Amino acid sequence: MTAGTPDSAAGPPDPSPHPAPPSVYNIANALTLIRIALVPVFVWLLFLDGTAMRLAAFVVFAIASITDKIDGDLARSRGLVTDFGKIADPIADKALTGGALISLSVLGELWWWVTAVILVREVGITLLRLVVIRHGVIPASKGGKLKTALQVFAIGFFILPGPLDPVRWALMAAALVVTIVTGVDYLVQAWRLRGARRDRPAA
Repeated sequence: MTAGTPDSAAGPPDPSPHPAPPSVYNIANALTLIRIALVPVFVWLLFLDGTAMRLAAFVVFAIASITDKIDGDLARSRGLVTDFGKIADPIADKALTGGALISLSVLGELWWWVTAVILVREVGITLLRLVVIRHGVIPASKGGKLKTALQVFAIGFFILPGPLDPVRWALMAAALVVTIVTGVDYLVQAWRLRGARRDRPAA
């Protein structure tokens, strides 16, 4: 402070420093990496013959799916959201879903067009989010969460051995419908977001 300058003229004190960003080495990101690592294990088990191997594949798929819920909840509740997690989490989700659907189609247990529709929607919406992020964020919707749950349950029943065809196809049909509807909804939201940004007067 300059000599003779009253304390009141010295200005406000320095603001407190911003909290340090969370470390990338945290439990939420570890669970995401575990989910990615489980994908090849799950696919390998799925292609092995025998009821025991099918049940093992189901268990691995279930564990991987549960980590998707846990890592997201941990990241948000404990302030562990990182840029790495934002990128790795959707990659893990798409790898697990895509690996399951493609494997089931290769095995002849799921029509290829069903796999194609779901994967085109998933990859397309992920890319769309990246394209429109400069205009704003498209929030996750209840429909999106329902879509994810239906896909997980439908795939799970396709993995399970046994005479479960009515349940399998009912769940997959529901998952397919919700997947398409929510995909269209995201397209509409992206269009509105882009239009709102374009119409906003320049500062």
